[in-house]
Amino acid sequence: MTASVTPLDLAAIRADFPILKRIMRSGNPLAYLDSGATSQRPLQVLDAEREFLTTCNGAVHRGAHQLMEEATDAYEQGRADIATFVGAQPDELVFTKNATESLNLVSYVFGDSRFELAVGPGDVIVTTELEHHANLIPWQELARRTGATLRWYGVTDEGRIDLDSLRLDERVKVVAFTHHSNVTGALAPVAELVSRAKAVGAHTVLDACQSVPHQPVDFPGLGVDFAAFSGHKMLGPNGIGVLYGRRELLAQMPPFLTGGSMIETVAMEASTYAPAPQRFEAGTPMTSQVVGLAAAARYLSAIGMNAVEAHERELVAAAIDGLSGIDGVRIIGPTSMENRGSPVSFVVDGVHAHDVGQVLDDDGVAVRVGHHCALPLHRRFGVAATARASFAVYNTVDEVERLLAGIRRSLNFFGRS
Repeated sequence: MTASVTPLDLAAIRADFPILKRIMRSGNPLAYLDSGATSQRPLQVLDAEREFLTTCNGAVHRGAHQLMEEATDAYEQGRADIATFVGAQPDELVFTKNATESLNLVSYVFGDSRFELAVGPGDVIVTTELEHHANLIPWQELARRTGATLRWYGVTDEGRIDLDSLRLDERVKVVAFTHHSNVTGALAPVAELVSRAKAVGAHTVLDACQSVPHQPVDFPGLGVDFAAFSGHKMLGPNGIGVLYGRRELLAQMPPFLTGGSMIETVAMEASTYAPAPQRFEAGTPMTSQVVGLAAAARYLSAIGMNAVEAHERELVAAAIDGLSGIDGVRIIGPTSMENRGSPVSFVVDGVHAHDVGQVLDDDGVAVRVGHHCALPLHRRFGVAATARASFAVYNTVDEVERLLAGIRRSLNFFGRS
């Protein structure tokens, strides 16, 4: 981060998101602080999808008519644009329906005996206590199916990966971890985790759902073997996810789903499969969603990811500073801005997270409440649920102030136990 980053034209950005003009049932204007769950879409994304659907909608990679050709071009240009956004090559990106499917794809293939890197009895799979369930349960299932052992890095009291809690050895075959916690906001020490994995010959899988929309990300530069993210968290459509995989690994991997579109030849006795990435894209793909996600990538690139990161860090710092000044509020996660970003999760003494969320909703402030698909992490901190404010490029400091005012109101309304 440098001081030379140009401040954002927030008024112009917010004008691209009509939903931000909504007046909620309480009569208050919407302050949408739940982008870590699902972000809003700018007009540029909606228009790109609409333009595709009304001018060149067709089945990609099939037939020889003009609409098919135009649809295929749009689909593959979308792949190229999204690849550029994360520093990858187009043939290193596989489209899925969401990041959860991307992570399941990788974990499934690591259990397929046709894959020369498949795990088995005696092998170890490593993850962390910080993970979203989507980067935990698939590895639990892989261990169950193969007889491998699942181990994990613990979490510090500050909500970061505890690097001292686990030592890796040559039995470790996979190390899966989040780039950016969806609860504590902590950024993972990617370079150190990748270095440790490589030292024992293990492969790395990165959950990048909470990093790709908010900061510059270069998957090859990070040195990870696989990475996953979702469109709906980065100003893009629902129903589209991305798996990044190093080209030489994707080339070795057997398919996850089978059927149309992913084949090379088919006979009654056996079939052969297309090269990656088509090998992993069975069936009719989510073409308009790819077009929309590519538009989201171009939109963020036009703003500049350094500027996006700088703006969101300002919001997070304001939230942390404000929450730290409210007696009875506990932040679950780092309270400094070092290697930290959105979201900001917290508990309020004597007030259940769902009640906090209801008070905030009455004020027009939308936050997430619950365990955020991270039950083990909440148990680690001894809480059943937290409230979570997560920011995006379109949020303002004024909305942070509305968040803080709503929390104070919840304390006054419910009192302290």
